[in-house]
Amino acid sequence: MRQKKHIKKKLTGQTRTVLLFNKPFDVLTQFTDDQNRKTLKNYIDIPGVYAAGRLDRDSEGLLVLTNDGKLQHKIANPKQKMPKTYWAQVDGDITQDAIDKLCLGVELKDGPTLPAQVKKISPPDVWERTPPVRFRANIPTSWISLTICEGRNRQVRRMTAAVGFPTLRLIRYQIGQWTIDGLDNGKYRVL
Repeated sequence: MRQKKHIKKKLTGQTRTVLLFNKPFDVLTQFTDDQNRKTLKNYIDIPGVYAAGRLDRDSEGLLVLTNDGKLQHKIANPKQKMPKTYWAQVDGDITQDAIDKLCLGVELKDGPTLPAQVKKISPPDVWERTPPVRFRANIPTSWISLTICEGRNRQVRRMTAAVGFPTLRLIRYQIGQWTIDGLDNGKYRVL
């Protein structure tokens, strides 16, 4: 009898898999698409893992994939308040006033955002984006680091637009304890 229980446990037990993926621009955060767009399947060959949360097709950076439903829920559920840090290249030289507004929280169509941690940063040492963002000769761009613990649809882009500095490029740098440090764009690492 003990032997049968042990065998059943082995067959139903599953090793937790967690991987970090540095998602390129123009890739969907799903494994299938009926319109032949690039998906996770073009980059990840590990069966049984799924994205924990979303990252818009036009955004880049860290995506956590796992076969652990509890971990997926912890990362994706806004009630869990897991911090996520983004690097945003914005149109214009962002002002301290705009940063202060982002830090306090801004009013969006679906209600006010929670306060964010925001600071202006030097352009990060990141990969070239294909295609590159649009540049206008007479309008500079600047970069901010923005940490939120909500996860509304296109929230960072809507927040920067609300303070007058639309996002041109968005890279998710960190989710909780995990970052894209040492992870090339389009590559993944199994933890």
